[in-house]
Amino acid sequence: MQDKNKQAGIARKVSVLGAGAWGTAVAMALAQRHDVLLWGRNAAALQAMALARENPYLPGYAFPERLQVAADFDAALAHVAEHGSLLIAACPVAGLRPLLQSLKGRSIPNVVWLCKGFEYDTGLLPHQIVREVLGDTVPGGALSGPSFAQEVAKGLPCALTIASDSAALRASVVETAHGGNMRVYSSEDLVGVEVGGAVKNILAIATGAADGLGLGLNARAALITRGLAEITRLGVALGGQTETFMGLTGMGDLILTCTGDLSRNRRVGLGLAQGKALDVIVQELGHVAEGVPCAKAVRELSAKLGVEMPITNAVAGVLFDGDQPQTMVARLLSRDPKDE
Repeated sequence: MQDKNKQAGIARKVSVLGAGAWGTAVAMALAQRHDVLLWGRNAAALQAMALARENPYLPGYAFPERLQVAADFDAALAHVAEHGSLLIAACPVAGLRPLLQSLKGRSIPNVVWLCKGFEYDTGLLPHQIVREVLGDTVPGGALSGPSFAQEVAKGLPCALTIASDSAALRASVVETAHGGNMRVYSSEDLVGVEVGGAVKNILAIATGAADGLGLGLNARAALITRGLAEITRLGVALGGQTETFMGLTGMGDLILTCTGDLSRNRRVGLGLAQGKALDVIVQELGHVAEGVPCAKAVRELSAKLGVEMPITNAVAGVLFDGDQPQTMVARLLSRDPKDE
């Protein structure tokens, strides 16, 4: 009986700031057991969602009874005023700093971010942006792992990792989110978890392009495996732990994003292989594909650190330098042999 009660957890208050597909999916999953408020900037869109009880980004998936939506930012913060509450930032990396600025000086219990990537202008990881804006006074952490929004909204099983310097926050997130079809593991390696979540998007573009060119499953396996080596090299250079990249937020997220057809970044690669222009591909997606700006940031960062990342550089060449996908493949195949 004790284990059953522990798995059920204690009902908590959760506010999710950001009503895109992933933020909504997380809110829906948590609202199976907690009182969740989903906030977004577009009041008209939020009102329509409240009436329809679903998000147009996730059609056909009805909101749980305990999920409420609101465009009132003060109400979203007041919702998590009591002890044990959880505040989740569910915006893309580009929107993280502006969102944090709006939280600065406000009374918040913590902040957990869902975004994956490097800030485009500064090359900073999300936890570095949080510390730059909010300092060290607010416990923070990254919730990451292999997860498609549609599957989470549908209630299918998934496993995530909460990474934070705060043991108390890690315990709180596990207590809140772990249960039902969602498993949550914890890690102290914030850098490793964030690097894995960011760079895998670039590798998904490469894998999508290779698949679109009909290069076969052998080529796909090679790209994923050597891509994991690239992620690990960069992550360790930034202070991450090697073993992190063998787990959910490294290998797990990489495999899902490179092979799953729900992956936006994989679809960017498929579009490039078809000869489509990047702006057309992004417009057709209708969502943010973080691997595109991330490729530019990581190419610059790896050059600065002296970290060898040939697949990332090849992807950036296609995205920003006018290279053709066939050229990308030829460049990778023409590299000198080396020890693995």
